[in-house]
Amino acid sequence: MPLDDSSITRFLETFPGEVLRPTDDGFARARAEAVWNGAITRQPGLIVRPTSTEEVAATLALIRETGADVTVRGGGHNGAGNAVADGAVMIDLSRLAGVRIDPETRRAHVDGGATWAAVDAATAPHGLALVGGTVSDTGVAGLTLSGGMGWLMSQQGLACDNLVAATLVAADGRTVTASDQSHPDLFWALRGAGTNFGVVTELVFALHEVNPMANLGLFFWGLEDAAAPLAFARDYLFELPTDMGAAVVALSAPPEPFVPEQHRGVPGVAVIVTSWGSAEEHAAAVAPLQQRNPLVELVTPIPHVALQQMLDAGNPWGALAYDKGLNLDDLSDSAIDVLLAWMARKTSPLSYVPMFALRGRYREIPDGATAWGSPRSARWAAAIVTLATDEETFAADRAWARDLWQALRPYAPGDDVYVNFEADLDHQRVRASYGEEKYRRLAALKAEWDPENVFRHNANIPPAAVGIPAPRGATTAPADETVR
Repeated sequence: MPLDDSSITRFLETFPGEVLRPTDDGFARARAEAVWNGAITRQPGLIVRPTSTEEVAATLALIRETGADVTVRGGGHNGAGNAVADGAVMIDLSRLAGVRIDPETRRAHVDGGATWAAVDAATAPHGLALVGGTVSDTGVAGLTLSGGMGWLMSQQGLACDNLVAATLVAADGRTVTASDQSHPDLFWALRGAGTNFGVVTELVFALHEVNPMANLGLFFWGLEDAAAPLAFARDYLFELPTDMGAAVVALSAPPEPFVPEQHRGVPGVAVIVTSWGSAEEHAAAVAPLQQRNPLVELVTPIPHVALQQMLDAGNPWGALAYDKGLNLDDLSDSAIDVLLAWMARKTSPLSYVPMFALRGRYREIPDGATAWGSPRSARWAAAIVTLATDEETFAADRAWARDLWQALRPYAPGDDVYVNFEADLDHQRVRASYGEEKYRRLAALKAEWDPENVFRHNANIPPAAVGIPAPRGATTAPADETVR
């Protein structure tokens, strides 16, 4: 429904925060800063930048009065561009981005618009840390509410596994704090499907002691030599101590100083092992990888904060982006062959395929403890990420990503996916990702907290259609509407 000028005028008279209309100075810049993915061209009808939970509630009152569409922007790093919809009111939380650390209780109080860079900077001086994303300008709320993978996952589980409370403003204006003691069903839902139930303005996390100085081991093989090392790594990484992090990334060798110039841009596979203990323990752990004659290697101490920013340059803000994901129970020889064959066909040096080894604490948490969708029995979560700086290359690699995904589908046990890894989510894949039992429970909670499906620009779970008003929308946007 188009925004009514008189309603906006009344809103502007009482709202203390920043409000930008398309004709206002600063709107174009605010829109450009709002979404990481440069391929998303949708334009909101209004950008509201609240600075408090109360201002978020006031904005939702405008939504109720006008019947306007609404989106929520936390960090803006979602590949599908869910933070923006044509003509909608964008609640941009970038002005509500504080982080407060209580070292005594080992708690982090994080505002809904904060990024992981802010959390890392605030926790490191206390020798504390929290599992977060692998790109530091990713928003804390968006990542956590849908799961949250990172280097510390085998120690701590997902980011959502470490959430202890959240403040949420529901579509009807209620402000509640959800935890195991207060609204426990909602709290369960927020940990994995949380973007469906309201605007989360604060998250409280349990922190863990983590050495501010980490160890990094990165080993890269060109495609022609990568099959055997990757076959070794798929099993070896699961033998590592669970206080170490592990991932495999198929990529082009980056233009970094540790890569000899003649190897920069060469497509291949990297195996990455991180730790936060002694350099000697790390050296022993990575020695079997070193013995497999990598083309490039980097073994070095690194501040944890810098480790968290290591992939930032390879994921530049404003790049044209598209991603698809799938879960794998195993990385078979045949799947490795498919991956290596298709990596030779990509066009952009920025496009890559990260695969997270799902091990340690991640696997110890029962499937039913949270709304996290994917079975904890899966061993690998893979994303196929297209990144490009021009339209022609982007179009070519978007097709490449879809084709590689299709080629790997026979090796995936089902249609489930980590929803943050998928730009093409439709209702069927969302339902498959959460599984029938969780999906039905979530749909019932959706009917309680958002019966009109106001919050639907996400991995959407429509409300259970029993005795409730007709929802505003029942599925996520078709894939062709998410990118140009």
